[in-house]
Amino acid sequence: MSAPKTILFVGIGNMGWPMAARLIGAGFAVAVNDAVAGRATDFVAKVGGVEAGDLAAAADQADVIITMLPTSTHVASAVAGLRDGLRKDHIVIDMSSGAPAATQAIAADLAPLGVTVLDAPVSGGVPRAVTGELAIMAGGEPAALDRVEPVLRAMGTTIHRIGGLGSGQAMKALNNLVSAGGFLIGIEALLIGQQFGIDPALMTDVLNASTGMNNSTQKKFKQFVLSRKFDSGFGLDLMVKDLSIALEVARATGVAAPFSNLCRELSASAQGLLGPGQDHTALAKLSEALAGIALKA
Repeated sequence: MSAPKTILFVGIGNMGWPMAARLIGAGFAVAVNDAVAGRATDFVAKVGGVEAGDLAAAADQADVIITMLPTSTHVASAVAGLRDGLRKDHIVIDMSSGAPAATQAIAADLAPLGVTVLDAPVSGGVPRAVTGELAIMAGGEPAALDRVEPVLRAMGTTIHRIGGLGSGQAMKALNNLVSAGGFLIGIEALLIGQQFGIDPALMTDVLNASTGMNNSTQKKFKQFVLSRKFDSGFGLDLMVKDLSIALEVARATGVAAPFSNLCRELSASAQGLLGPGQDHTALAKLSEALAGIALKA
């Protein structure tokens, strides 16, 4: 079976745009589609490729279809639009941070057509999407992953094969659970230290030179919280969605996860307090509100 050459990329938002651009830079023929009017046209004008106005027609011409969308509900809707153009030996790669059970249901629905579904969510944010240095967590049939590895390599430097279909999405949700836990406990530590009289920026430096170091201390506290910018590029709404997926996996596997539940509830409370469209680093504002003080640069 020949290596993939043509790709239909559905969803060119904050992450999808640079990922699709990396594929064009690697020499793939890429057609792009997005639900936001004008975005695909803008991408073609600025980056290249062609606009896929008709999803089914574009799918018929592609070797691989990639979805990079906010939720599994959006993915299912896109797949419904693609369905008439899907054929035997097509590979659909869902790179969204979706729900494993939903992805498995989509795969079961497409299996009679001879279509293979893989999941391959990513970590690294927009900066690493731009440089092609994403960490990719892949799940699905090994032979299909072998076939699309050159496609994934154009977007990520590390490809972790996690297991069966849905395992990549489970891993991504659990990764974000660990990230949220580190963020929340770190913000509380900064608030405690500030009240004691320690500069939060100095605390961050000490944590980064000590065992308290984590991704939030390194890449979020000074950059987005102490600066009061709260603009890391990853939404609080998406964080709550990912934490909810992690808890769905916990329930499905029968694992008691009290701290995970607390992280999810605190994040959802921040979502309710702050309203939709907030950056996930604005989660710090909930901890500040509970403490009755604000962090100072």
